[in-house]
Parts: sequence; C-alpha cells; structure tokens
Amino acid sequence: MSFQDPIADCLTRIRNGLMRGKSLVFVPHSKLKYELVSVLVSEGYLKSCNKIEEDKKIFIEIELKYHNESPVIKELKRISKPSLRKYSAASDIKSVKGGLGAFIISTNEGLMTDRDAKLRNIGGEVLCEVF
Repeated sequence: MSFQDPIADCLTRIRNGLMRGKSLVFVPHSKLKYELVSVLVSEGYLKSCNKIEEDKKIFIEIELKYHNESPVIKELKRISKPSLRKYSAASDIKSVKGGLGAFIISTNEGLMTDRDAKLRNIGGEVLCEVF
C-alpha cells in the first residue's frame, strides 16, 4: 500500500488513537516518521516509541500520553504538504499558542522544535504543529 503523504498518515493515526482512548498506536516505520515521533516523545507529548518487527515488516509502536484521562495533545496538524511545501527562516518562525505548543521543523541538522531552531538560528520546512 502506498501513501501520498506518510507523515500526515502518521499524525492521523496518533489523532485517531487519542480520540478513541487507545494506549498504543502502530505506524509503518520510516526514518523520518521515527524521528518525528521521537521529537514528540522528548517534548512530552507522547510517552514512548519503539521500533518493532513483525513478519519482516517494521512498525513504530507509539505509546500515547494522557493526563487526568484527557489526551495531552489537543491539536496535531500537518503544515507543509507534498502539494504545498512551507519553509521558514529562523527569524520568521512564530510561536504556537503563545509558546504552549510547538512546530516541528525539518532542518539540515535533523528534526527539531521551533524553540531549538530559533536558538540555533536555523530555518527549514515546517512539518507540523502540536498543541
């Protein structure tokens, strides 16, 4: 099965899992998606992520995070799409919801949040917004 936008598929699986109250979500593995999920784990939006292999297929097992039975992630939105890429210089990066959320940015030094990109003065492709 081929996807037009595998990152959007990953974000949608996380959103759907949160809406249904699931504790685990499985996503087909790729280096970019694993790095994206790892950034979300390091920022505290998800509990954990692991690579697992079943029947010669590799998946990312994502453990979702809840606080008082409510999802930690309120909003997870794809910004840059294959049909319309969004790039931003370090000086042009705005904060999400007054600094409460984060943009995940793909830079030449890897994926990072908007705060890290501003500190390092690096711009890049704005992949998604999380709040």
